[in-house]
Amino acid sequence: MRISIVTIGTKMPAWVSQGVAEYSKRMPRELRIEWKELPLAARGKGSSASQLKEKEGEQILKSIPAGDRVIALDVRGKAISTEVLARQLADWQMSGDNYSLLIGGPDGLSQACLDRAERRWSLSALTLPHPLVRILLAEQLYRAWTITVNHPYHRE
Repeated sequence: MRISIVTIGTKMPAWVSQGVAEYSKRMPRELRIEWKELPLAARGKGSSASQLKEKEGEQILKSIPAGDRVIALDVRGKAISTEVLARQLADWQMSGDNYSLLIGGPDGLSQACLDRAERRWSLSALTLPHPLVRILLAEQLYRAWTITVNHPYHRE
């Protein structure tokens, strides 16, 4: 099984790249995490937030592998617990499907991306900076996997 994390923004600070790499390498071979970083749409005086979001959305949609099931990370999405994520991750592995998780740019995800998603998740009611979202998501996927295999990393 593969989880593709499609995200807007490149050139992350070293601490972000290191954090993401650390949790990603801890995942087992049968549960690969692939990161697809796409560039921000060019900002200019004449471009509105909605135009930028649409351009970035087009890039994201083109980057989703064919046949993937899609989940959008969205502040207005449904909040889930780590335990629920672990159950979902186990279900995903049993299904054999691949998933793409979408992280928008500074202006969020386009409506087309939200429409493409079968679910919307909220990591927090707080507004989080996109670099931190990457680490948080990578850690939670790792934590969820450790729950499914009874690894002692997660403590209730």
